Amino acid sequence: MTTALTDFERLESGGLWRPDPNAQRREVTVSFGKATLVISDTAGRALAHWSLPAVERLNAGERPALFTPAIDATETLEISDDFMIDAMEKVRTTVKKRRSKPGRLRNIGLLMTVCGLGALAIFWLPDALIRQAQSVVPPVQRSEIGATLLGHIQRVTGQTCRSTLGTQAMSKLYTRALGPDAGGQALVVPSGPDSAVYLPGGLIVMNRDLIEDTEDPAVVAGHIFAATSQARAVDPLAALLKESGIGTTFTLLTTGEIDGETLKTYAETLFTNPPQRADDAELLNLFEAAQIPSTPFAYSLDVTGESTLGLIEADPMQGRSDETLLTDAEWISLQGICG
Repeated sequence: MTTALTDFERLESGGLWRPDPNAQRREVTVSFGKATLVISDTAGRALAHWSLPAVERLNAGERPALFTPAIDATETLEISDDFMIDAMEKVRTTVKKRRSKPGRLRNIGLLMTVCGLGALAIFWLPDALIRQAQSVVPPVQRSEIGATLLGHIQRVTGQTCRSTLGTQAMSKLYTRALGPDAGGQALVVPSGPDSAVYLPGGLIVMNRDLIEDTEDPAVVAGHIFAATSQARAVDPLAALLKESGIGTTFTLLTTGEIDGETLKTYAETLFTNPPQRADDAELLNLFEAAQIPSTPFAYSLDVTGESTLGLIEADPMQGRSDETLLTDAEWISLQGICG
């Protein structure tokens, strides 16, 4: 699928999007993202992210083409542009070929599973299989899994907020916090838990309240650090597999896929019970590397500072002048990203 996407990574077209059967169709812009189909309004705000491997066509051979993000989904997207339709079909065909032919991931997973099952003990087997999956699942597939989880999360939280200036400000803050080579991105949703969540493929998802309820960009950077430290402590893919059980890990290793219902259930669990914050030491390392104060983030978690005293006393910027992370205009745009 990577090869297929490379040909169309800058391709855009118009379309008609309907979020559910009772809603009116809206004129939208359709473009390819990393393992996703991005549907945006005329102002450039993203309305939906569809996982490309899950996209289905509802009227094969007809024009205009009608697509849906999953066979049981209520959303639809109507596309009349022949070149975009051909691109969509090429990507879908590539995905089907990859699923129908045993690839390197399937062969390695199957070989390791068959050779090892007889010798593995029952308590060691699940962790061993998870470690094996971590080592053989490629980045593009992690991105697919993360995009699919994001799609399920958006059904609960609402679509990601993406005003043009707000998105630019978030991208600047993300790069300032984690560096230009970090990869991934931070996304804002209208509702959710009181901590940011890190998905496979480098997607950090945070509730708009984490941005709107503070006046300091360092707090938002802190939530980015908190999610990143979660991922460093426990690989997001490993956390998914551990929660979903050995059957999911075995299926991933032998077929290269994770059942859609399993991902839907995990997405709901993830936002109901987000991971706990990582150790202060790991967080402080990230604050120090980025030269960003940790005290504002500490007080945003606990206004008394009692439970976050470690982040306050060991603030790496203590006694130093704070660097401006965003201009006033950029900060206003970020706070209004869901407006």
